[in-house]
Amino acid sequence: MKPHVIIIMADQLRYDVLGMGFTPNIDSIAADGTAFGRAYCACPLCVPARGSFFTGTYPNRNGSLINPWEPADAVCGDVRPEFGNLYTMMERDWDSIHSGKQHLFTTGGKLEDRVDSRTRWFSTEKSYKEFLKEHGIAMPGGGKFRTKVPEMVDGKATRVSSYSNAETGRYEPGEQYYFDSYFTEMALEGLRRRDTRKPLLLNAMFLAPHPPLQIPDPWYRAVGAEDFALPENIGVYYPRQSPLQMYNLTGIVGTRYGREHWKEAWRVYLGLVRMLDHCVGRVLEELKRQGIYDDSLILFTSDHGEMLGSHGLFQKMCMYEESARVPLFMKFPKAFTPSEKSYDQVVSHIDVMPTLCDYLQVDSGNEMDGTSLMPLLRGESRAEDRNSAYIQYDGNGSRSNFQRCMIWGRWKLIVDLFKDETFYELYDLEEDVQETSNLMFDGKHDEIAEEMANRLAAHSRETGDLLTMAPFDAAGFRRKYEDFPVL
Repeated sequence: MKPHVIIIMADQLRYDVLGMGFTPNIDSIAADGTAFGRAYCACPLCVPARGSFFTGTYPNRNGSLINPWEPADAVCGDVRPEFGNLYTMMERDWDSIHSGKQHLFTTGGKLEDRVDSRTRWFSTEKSYKEFLKEHGIAMPGGGKFRTKVPEMVDGKATRVSSYSNAETGRYEPGEQYYFDSYFTEMALEGLRRRDTRKPLLLNAMFLAPHPPLQIPDPWYRAVGAEDFALPENIGVYYPRQSPLQMYNLTGIVGTRYGREHWKEAWRVYLGLVRMLDHCVGRVLEELKRQGIYDDSLILFTSDHGEMLGSHGLFQKMCMYEESARVPLFMKFPKAFTPSEKSYDQVVSHIDVMPTLCDYLQVDSGNEMDGTSLMPLLRGESRAEDRNSAYIQYDGNGSRSNFQRCMIWGRWKLIVDLFKDETFYELYDLEEDVQETSNLMFDGKHDEIAEEMANRLAAHSRETGDLLTMAPFDAAGFRRKYEDFPVL
């Protein structure tokens, strides 16, 4: 029989909070398998991140660019019908079970509403709301935990939207009514009711540690302020980081808080991380109870990261490591052992589906942009064969703010665009892990910046980007910005 496949995805999980002692169950997946230390999402936003992860294609190619909340731009949130996804590729031969957040949007409607779906949808956000309504319980969050921000619709008109902020509180209804407790119970129900005649495909999609940061006991009290130290870049808006971030939710919400508030936000966020780990542990325990853990390919990741005060920013929607870099752990069935316990090559979420198709011998039905990691996992490819990744952001609920990014070995180039303005950031990720010094202003790295800008522009053209980037001009860029006061 084909291997069982378990995909476990967190939402908005910083890669750097793993291995701190808060996540023993998640860490065990890496301990029993392998970890990719430099993995990146294709877009630091929920819907397009998942569109790319589950199809192995770039947002530009598959059409899912934003969260489709604004009707005028909603079509830019859907994966085009010619692209298959993990569900449609595997649900014929695997017993496909889903529990949790479902933010893979496709043209023609949601996956779970397909009349021909062979996946069993044990829970989604819709069924969670119905569960709360049945018990007369309010959802976590509310007015205190949301902030009004401007959002440009169709690039022409500004509306006022409301998004999660970094306020914290206790969720009084209790743990049994929280998102991830419900999703976990439904995932366990799915595992107990699986069709043992077929290999299992479980997609366990957790919401944690995505805000709102209103969480139940015991997790609200699970982490003390003395249990962690804030990174140095928390609450710091660095000289020469893009001022265009102040047009985006990240800056509008994030810059209102100082380090004292971020300390409490971190404490509650890490409580959510501990809750996530507990939920993952329950799923792993059930796999072991059923005797299928050793015969399962288990993949753990997050759709993207979370700034949580780094660079003075909140949420994701930007290209800094805390937002765009993701954990990626893979534990294979006992018949296959990866060549290394960890890899430091640059890899992307778009490589996951080609890897699964390669290992499981599944026909994708269409061309994918990513490349299989199996040669790397078998020890057949060289380190220099993998040293670049491309990331894009096209706005949150509508197409409005734009960023393009290339990681090339130790270098990262960020191109931030709003209306007719373009701002560049270049970082050396080996020497400047927290991205505090924008090398575009020292005049010594123009050659590498231009090479990356040209590669990024070529990538945009090749993938059918709706955005056209201005020609790169390092000297002109500096003349425009270097005389501005540094706050």
